[in-house]
Amino acid sequence: MTKLKIKSGDTVRVIAGDHKGSEGKVLTVLREKNKAIVEGVNMVSKHQKPSAQNPQGGIVQKEAPIHISNLSLLTSKGETTRVGYRMEGDKKVRFSKKSNEVL
Repeated sequence: MTKLKIKSGDTVRVIAGDHKGSEGKVLTVLREKNKAIVEGVNMVSKHQKPSAQNPQGGIVQKEAPIHISNLSLLTSKGETTRVGYRMEGDKKVRFSKKSNEVL
């Protein structure tokens, strides 16, 4: 399985596709599919049958996964950056290649 540079909780910007330019927080990362679910981005309408939790049923808006290659991590200043890894003491940390800050 490949190593992904995006973790859940990161703030990302969509850099390609229909939702280009939108930003949000990563809710979950699907490592086996190389995709991530970003809060408020790539919303789809899902038809739900009535169930015990939702006796009414109906149409629900929810986020669909986006491929990792279409996402770019944001720095604290809000600019897109690539991710690098380095050792600080005995700890491995992610850092921004653009601003050199620890993410």
